[in-house]
Amino acid sequence: MNWNGIIVGTAVFLIIGICHPIVIKMEYHWGKKSWWVLLVAGLAFAALSLFVDGLVLSTIIGAAAFSCFWGIHEILSQEMRVLRGWFPENPRRHAYYERRRAELSDLGPHPDHSRMKEKLKG
Repeated sequence: MNWNGIIVGTAVFLIIGICHPIVIKMEYHWGKKSWWVLLVAGLAFAALSLFVDGLVLSTIIGAAAFSCFWGIHEILSQEMRVLRGWFPENPRRHAYYERRRAELSDLGPHPDHSRMKEKLKG
């Protein structure tokens, strides 16, 4: 029997499960400007995966790299979730969130995702 697929699948499941709360905590404490930490981690994992012997371990490390890259997108989206009230905001960063809400006030009480995303790019 070949367990490689089960091992890789389990590892990827755990990596994704670990990355989700990391993204939430990063946005809460440091805001979306912390995206570069995920970029550096992703690049480091990607480089490491090139030099690791063993297909299974290299695949798992590569999956960690691309989970970090996906985390960049998620940390930017997490700010939108906080602004919508879906996640708690950091009270120390309340002024920042209020300023962002004021920037979005012309979109109405329930802006659609695409209009809000365009407005938040700044």
